[in-house]
Amino acid sequence: MIAIFKREFRASFTGMMGWLLTAFLAAASGLYFFALNLGYGLTDFGYYTLYRTVFVLLLYVPVLAMRSLAEERRARTDQLLLTSPVPVWGIVVGKYLAMCALFAVPCGVDAVMILALRALGCTAASLASNLASLLCYYLLGCAAIAVCEFLSGLTENQIIAALLGFGALLSAYLMPSLRSMFAAGSGAALLVFTALAAVAGFLVGLRCRSLTAGCLLFALLAAGIAVLFTVRSAWLTQAFSRVLGALCLFEPFESFVNGSFSVPALVYYLTVPALFLFFTAQQMEKRRWV
Repeated sequence: MIAIFKREFRASFTGMMGWLLTAFLAAASGLYFFALNLGYGLTDFGYYTLYRTVFVLLLYVPVLAMRSLAEERRARTDQLLLTSPVPVWGIVVGKYLAMCALFAVPCGVDAVMILALRALGCTAASLASNLASLLCYYLLGCAAIAVCEFLSGLTENQIIAALLGFGALLSAYLMPSLRSMFAAGSGAALLVFTALAAVAGFLVGLRCRSLTAGCLLFALLAAGIAVLFTVRSAWLTQAFSRVLGALCLFEPFESFVNGSFSVPALVYYLTVPALFLFFTAQQMEKRRWV
């Protein structure tokens, strides 16, 4: 795992990609820092700089992670990795930690800006709040990296991997608005849960290589959803709202920088990477035996 980490991190700065991405993110933060925090004398770095530039991660993270696994598949070097003594989880985590280390570089620049505010007279409480916001921002970025690494393993084309990552993060970014739209009626919940049942049936049928098993699972799930919709439609709406709430990747950070230090938000940003790294490892393990 350490060898994978060193190779990936070194490769990021061998070419121009690592430097360009770091400069891009640092420049975005610096622009808001000079315009708002220094220009107007505002000490809240978390809200006026980090929160207002969080949309930049929609571009930064997919480009950062697009080549992590897709390039290995395109160059057929993934077969060498899968047959090496390094376990699959070591490959996945090594690549993930290298990208997190690269993301830590512009976050380090943000930390220097926070310390500059302290030197200019902001209070110790503001310093602690800004550093906590930076920690949450970093964990948000790491969670997004795990999602995009998983999507990168689904294709061997880097452009497609970047577009998949951008689409997933954009959906998560807009999810609070979509959640408020769909939560108004249980009809939308019925439609979405039926679609999810169809996807589950398709995946099970594909995994078992049995169309009958997939159709049977879909029929059972659809029947259960229909009964629930008839008897307790409010439960379906609430469940749908909770499902959408779990997909709101950026929402916990918004509440975090608005002054409410939230331990559940930190736990959420630690759970998402663990979940998607597990999915990525299972995906690669399956390819090893195919």
